[in-house]
Amino acid sequence: MTVQWSTTVRNAVNDAWQTAIGTSAKLEIYSGSMPANCAASTTGTKLVEWDLASTWAGASSGGVKTLSSLPISVAAVGGSPTNAGYYRIFDSSGATCHEQGTVTATGGGGDLTCDNISITSGQTVNLTGFSKTAPGA
Repeated sequence: MTVQWSTTVRNAVNDAWQTAIGTSAKLEIYSGSMPANCAASTTGTKLVEWDLASTWAGASSGGVKTLSSLPISVAAVGGSPTNAGYYRIFDSSGATCHEQGTVTATGGGGDLTCDNISITSGQTVNLTGFSKTAPGA
């Protein structure tokens, strides 16, 4: 049997996700393979870090929540050219990982998309896509 939720419930799930992570979250991209889960230690080299706005995502609508103000740009912090491997979203202190997922170039179908996944220090990286679709449609 397939469970279905109303749009109201799906929007509430998405908005609760943002509330649990908190205001002014940090979004970071790393090289290498994604850890087994959010509780596992971060691996790879940090390539990019965005300090997100206090209201970093808009209200969920139609069961979909999108990061505010896309695209957002920042200069890469990583060293020599390397490919993005995965992203993590942390609370504002940067201490607690609440989510991790795949990174691909725009149009590549990753959980998060950037204009270019080959990143070198000082390069401007544009986050072009990031949204959450609640299940149960």
